[in-house]
Amino acid sequence: MTLQQLEYIVAVERHRHFVRAAEACSVTQPTLSSMIHKLEEELGVTIFDRSKHPVEPTAIGSRIIAQARIALSDMGRLHELVLSETTTLAGRLNMAIIPTIAPYLVPDFIGRFKTDYPDVDLTLSEMRTKFIIERLLDSSLDMAILATPLDHPDLLEIPLYYERFVIYVSPAMQEEDHDFHADHLPEKGLWVLQEGHCLRNQVFNFCNRSQGTDHTYEAGSIDTLVRIVDRNGGYTIIPELHIGFLSDKQLLNIRPISDPPAVREISLVIRKDYLRERMLNAVADTVKKIIPEEMLDERLKKFSIRL
Repeated sequence: MTLQQLEYIVAVERHRHFVRAAEACSVTQPTLSSMIHKLEEELGVTIFDRSKHPVEPTAIGSRIIAQARIALSDMGRLHELVLSETTTLAGRLNMAIIPTIAPYLVPDFIGRFKTDYPDVDLTLSEMRTKFIIERLLDSSLDMAILATPLDHPDLLEIPLYYERFVIYVSPAMQEEDHDFHADHLPEKGLWVLQEGHCLRNQVFNFCNRSQGTDHTYEAGSIDTLVRIVDRNGGYTIIPELHIGFLSDKQLLNIRPISDPPAVREISLVIRKDYLRERMLNAVADTVKKIIPEEMLDERLKKFSIRL
C-alpha cells in the first residue's frame, strides 16, 4: 500500500469517474485503474462498484477511503512541520465558510491572503455547517470559518469576532414605533432563511420562538430576505456586517435589538489533532485585516494562536 494509491482512491471518490480522477492526479487512466486494482488485491476487498454510473465506493470502500483521507492529512501535517522551519509559508490549504459569513469576508480574504502568502495553494469553498463538519472530520477540509458554538468533541473552536444582529423593517414600518427586544419580537411578519442555515437557528434561539412564521416562503440568502421585506412588508433579522451592503434609503430601515443585544460568535474551526499552527495564524491575521477591530475577539487582538 502506498500514499499514491491512497491519493488515487480519494480522487475517484471525489470525482466519481476514473478518467477525471486520473486527470486530477496527473496520470493516465490505465495507470490509476491499475494501481487501485493492485490495492484492492492487496486488501482482498473491492473498493469501488464499477457497475454503477457514476462509479460508487462499496460499503467497505467508503470506510477505507475515509481512513485514506486521514492518513493523507497526517502526511500533510508532517510536511507542514518541516515547512514551519523555513521562512516561507507554503503548502495546500482547503477551507470552507458558511454562506451567511462569506459575502463579508471572502472577496477581501482571497486577495489579501494570496498577496501575503503567495506560496500557499488556497481552496476556499462555501457550504452549510452540516457539510463543513462532515468534511472537517474526514480531513477533506483543513479548517473552516463558521458560527459557534458547535460543541463537537473532536473539533476545536477559536473565536475570531463577535457580530451583532439588527432588525431590517419594511419601508411601511419606518414610521411605526417598534421596540425590538431579543426575547419578545413581533409574532407576525418575520421572514427567515431556509432550513439548514445556522443563522436561521440562531434567530429562533435568541428570540425564544418555535420554528414557524406566518409566511410560506423562506429565503436562501440575506440579500433575498431584504428584497422580500422591501416589497412585501414585515421584517427580518440580518448580521451587522450586512449593513454595508444596503443603500442609503435602506439604511433608514435598520433597527437595533435590545435587552440584551443579539450577538453571534464567529470562529475558526479545526480538528483537535490539527498541527499547522502557522497556517492558522495566517488565516486569523488575514481576518483581522478585514473585520473592524471593535468586533474582534480580545485574545485575538493580543496573542497569536497556539496549539
